[in-house]
Amino acid sequence: QVSVVESGGGLVQPGGSRRLSCVASGSSISIAIMNWYRQAPGNERELVARIGSSGSTTYADSVKGRFTISFDNAKNTVYLQMTNLKPEDTAVYYCNAVYTTPWGIGLYDDWGQGTQVTVSS
Repeated sequence: QVSVVESGGGLVQPGGSRRLSCVASGSSISIAIMNWYRQAPGNERELVARIGSSGSTTYADSVKGRFTISFDNAKNTVYLQMTNLKPEDTAVYYCNAVYTTPWGIGLYDDWGQGTQVTVSS
C-alpha cells in the first residue's frame, strides 16, 4: 500500500504565491513519474505539471512560466511552486504518484485526497 498525501493548499490573493507538497510513501517503491492535476467545480480533472525520474518536466499551457514542479528523490516528495496566481487557478489540486515495486511488474499509480487552493481577494 502506497500513501500519497498533499499539503499546502489554502486561500491566496490574486498575484500571490503558494507551494504545494506531496509525499509518496511505501515500502521499497521507486518513483517513475509524479503528477499534479487539478479539478475546478464543473470541470474535468486536468494535468497541471509532471516530472519524471530523469527530471524532465511538462506543464499545462495555462501555467507555463508561473508554476514550477520539482522532486526531492531522497524524500519521495514533489513540490509545486505556484506564482502569480489567478482566480482561474482555483481548484482542488491532486497529486498522482506513478511507481514500480520490487514485487510487481509494470507501473502502479496512486492518488492523494487533494488539497484546495482558492485564489480570491
